[in-house]
Amino acid sequence: MPKRSSSKKPRPTEDENQAAYRVLREVIEKHDPEAEDQPEKNPAAVALGRLGGKKGGPARARKLSAKRRAEIARKAAKSRWSKSGN
Repeated sequence: MPKRSSSKKPRPTEDENQAAYRVLREVIEKHDPEAEDQPEKNPAAVALGRLGGKKGGPARARKLSAKRRAEIARKAAKSRWSKSGN
């Protein structure tokens, strides 16, 4: 009886599902439609907006009475809990 070849094929390090997942991630990373749609932001405008936001929240909180803040919080909680969990 003739001898068979004893060479073994190297085993793949990943199965088909893992390879498909890896390829899909590579494609998604290369093509990001959200990055294409959004223009570059002006750093000066971003800084001004951040400055206004940092000042506006605490200023509004100081202006509101405790009763009004409680009303706003109650309305927000009611809105959060009334949403369906689809």
